[in-house]
Amino acid sequence: MTVASLPALAPTAPIAEEALAPALRPFGESTMLPAEAYTSPDVLAWERRHFFAGTWTCLGRLDALAADGARQRAVTVGDLSVLLSLGDGGVAAFANTCRHRGHELLADGATSGRRAVVCPYHAWSYDLAGRLIAAPGFREVTSFDPEDHGLVRLPVEEWHGWVFVNALGTAASFAEHAGAMADLVAPYAPERLVLGAAHDYVVQANWKVVTENYHECYHCPLIHPELCQVSPPTSGVNYDLPGSWVGGWMELRDGADTMSLDGRSAGRVIPGVDPRRVLYLGLFPNLLVSLHPDYVMTHRMVPLSPDRTQVECAWYFADEGTDPSYAVDFWDTTNRQDRAACESVQRGLTSPHFRPGPLSPDEDAVHQFVTMVARGYRGNGAGTLAG
Repeated sequence: MTVASLPALAPTAPIAEEALAPALRPFGESTMLPAEAYTSPDVLAWERRHFFAGTWTCLGRLDALAADGARQRAVTVGDLSVLLSLGDGGVAAFANTCRHRGHELLADGATSGRRAVVCPYHAWSYDLAGRLIAAPGFREVTSFDPEDHGLVRLPVEEWHGWVFVNALGTAASFAEHAGAMADLVAPYAPERLVLGAAHDYVVQANWKVVTENYHECYHCPLIHPELCQVSPPTSGVNYDLPGSWVGGWMELRDGADTMSLDGRSAGRVIPGVDPRRVLYLGLFPNLLVSLHPDYVMTHRMVPLSPDRTQVECAWYFADEGTDPSYAVDFWDTTNRQDRAACESVQRGLTSPHFRPGPLSPDEDAVHQFVTMVARGYRGNGAGTLAG
């Protein structure tokens, strides 16, 4: 099988190679990652730099980032501070550090509606394109060229309404990162959909535990009775396509129109999509996209600590004014069930008796994700991730 790929990463993660080896065995022989992948602060610090800052992290929807007239917004991507410029020409991203003495231009989470970026330390100023427009005291310095001191621009991509940033600036192109997932998402045109609801919550579990749970329904018969009423847990298949993502699809049961508590929809079917399938796609490292016939749901994750993950869950519909409760109520129930399971797994991972267990035949998507992570820990590039 072909495993989703990540760009070349270095150095390797602080996990012994022999501890990773069982996770890299072929499907049917492999195990989960070792416990320290989910519990170690050192591993999370490495992931923040190399998985989150080093690849393409989703920061949310552009309209939300630019809400309330924000033209500038400071965000943390992995372990790096990034300044978003939200001007009329779209979104741009820069290192959030002044080219004079390195002072942060905005504090993390802060916004500004100004058309100029002004460093609060010595008033060096930049336009929203990152060009230096004022440096007090340097006008008479003949050797000083403002063009040499613009902000450090970072790769940024707006994709179906979501904003992605590569904070290290070293990743492969976003098109290569998304790969064939782009073709699966395109018919739903999420950028045209309307936000119906959004919930934020914290799961007391590692971000990879949350992701792995999302990518399998082996657990569904035991903890998701409502889901099993509208979608057979053994239906569908997982994809084997290029890109840094994992995912597959499941079918709706006969008589069910969507994923809701009674199987009925209060929304409009998105034109041109399969009305009998629900797609579950995870774009590495932090965006889970669930594509339903009549709505799109996302989970955007931010790791807070080895055992805490902030999750932003959002629902998007074809028409403004759609009552989102039929979808929200169903997934609130399901998310609570998943949260309890993930938190129990996290507690179990801290036991001195834990040993990585084997993967069932129904957990091939988990195997793809675990293999992608394990090879990323080893610093392998995209060309070496096919197995």
